This record gives sequence, structure tokens and C-alpha cells, in this order.
Amino acid sequence: TNKAAAEMKERIERLVTPNAGRSLWVGTFHSTCARLLREYGDAIELSSNFVVYDDSDQLILVRECLRQLNLDDKKFTPRSLLSHISRAKESRISPEAYAKTFTGFFEGICSKVYPLYQAKLRQNNALDFDDLIVETVRLLETSAETLERLQNRFHYLLVDEYQDVNQAQYTLLKLLAQKRKNLCVVGDDDQSIYLFRGANVELILQFEHDYPEAQVLKLEQNYRSTKTILEAAHGVVRHNRGRKDKKLWTENDTGSPLLRYEAENEQEEAVWIAQTMRREVQEGRRKWSD
Repeated sequence: TNKAAAEMKERIERLVTPNAGRSLWVGTFHSTCARLLREYGDAIELSSNFVVYDDSDQLILVRECLRQLNLDDKKFTPRSLLSHISRAKESRISPEAYAKTFTGFFEGICSKVYPLYQAKLRQNNALDFDDLIVETVRLLETSAETLERLQNRFHYLLVDEYQDVNQAQYTLLKLLAQKRKNLCVVGDDDQSIYLFRGANVELILQFEHDYPEAQVLKLEQNYRSTKTILEAAHGVVRHNRGRKDKKLWTENDTGSPLLRYEAENEQEEAVWIAQTMRREVQEGRRKWSD
């Protein structure tokens, strides 16, 4: 998030120098790519004054496409179509290649909407969030001069939450790092929860294959949880298939025994948590500040 990136920048400035932020680029994938495209996008005939469509802008545009194609937006919801288009872009599947890649009734509808949606974005001098990454990759792949300039500009790359990167982001990093290979990534394959947003946990698992000379440091000491919680968490997560071998440990106390509660749904879970908190405070065992 932008908030996390801003916090990272503040920490760097405290550690190094207050002016570090002027020479270092610290940001999300999307904000960094937007900045690169405004500076170098003319190499792929992209105007520097492009606009970035947010979620509501995208939904409006998809509805326009559906009307133009005489399709019912009640039957083919814009949100679902946008989700399919986003996944295609994250996997670097173009509008032209979509129909050859996916089969199915809904996918057939999407193969009509996707090219029209993309054409309308271009007509409006607009990019959506996925385009920020995809177009930056296209820039680096088609403009050797820009690629060399950026490789010489960014000697060191640090990526946080690497378990959440998708194929397009992975390709972007590989292009930028291929000259010097000064790439440091931080992540935890056990915390990969963004599959629905295109994250590919295999990318962190194959990092050492991509970069055989990589040095791996396991950060296994935990400062937040009790021994009991870590043991229970390990007991669950060790059954995951395709994970790096690791086991968190802590110098904290053993802590209270775990309490298992099985709720019917998320609403019942939330009510139980709220009631438990209120009871603990009323009986004097906890304060609200806890």
C-alpha cells in the first residue's frame, strides 16, 4: 500500500539521511510504474499526461462496452468481467490472445469485452491499475535504450512482500535486475493469501532457481506471539504443500492455552469475539486498551 511505502521511506530517512528520499525511489509497484511511464512512456507512444482509472471508472467503462455489444449487465456483471480482465493482464495475456487462451461461455463474453475495454482506455488516454505494470514491462521489453538507462539508474532493488507478486511484476523485476543482479526480496510463502488477486507463490519458491547465487537468510525469531501460538500455527502450516522448511521460535512466554471456537460464519465469529471482549472487561480481567 502507499501507506506502507511511506512508512518504509520514513524509516530509511531516519536510518540514513533526511535527504535519502530524494535519491531513492520508494513506492508501491503501481506508483513506481506510473512515475516511470510519465518519464519514459513516450518511447512506447504513451502521453505523459495519461489518467489512471480507479475502480469506479473501470466499472463505468465496462458498462459502456456491454451496451455497445448489446449485452445485459445484469447477466454479465461488470465486476466479474473486470476480475477476468485483471487476471489476464496480471498474467500478461493480451486482448488478442485471450480467446485463444481461455475457453467457456463467460470467457467467450469476456473475449469480446476485453479488446473493446482496452480500446476505450486508449481513446480516453487512460490506464487502469494493471496497465501501469503491463505497460512498464512493455516499455522495458521494446525500448533497449530505456531498459539500459533504468538498469544504470537502479543499481539495487529491494522488494517487500515478495510472496504476493504476480507474473507481470516478476517480469518487471527480472528486467530491471538482469544487469547487476543486486536484488533483495523479503517474503514468506506461508503468508501468500492473494491468489485471488493474481499472486503466484511459486515465484518466491523458485527464487533460488532464478538466481542460483542468491543467499537465503531465514528470519525465524518471532517477537509478537507466545510459544503456544507459534507451536499451534506451525502444527497447521507445516502441512502446506510446496513450502520452504522453517519453524518460528520466540523468547516470549509460553502464554495461555489456546481456545478453539468454531463459528458458522464470519458474522457469528465477529459477534463471539465482541461478546468475549466485553465480558473480559466487565469481569475486570482486561482493559479496553488491551
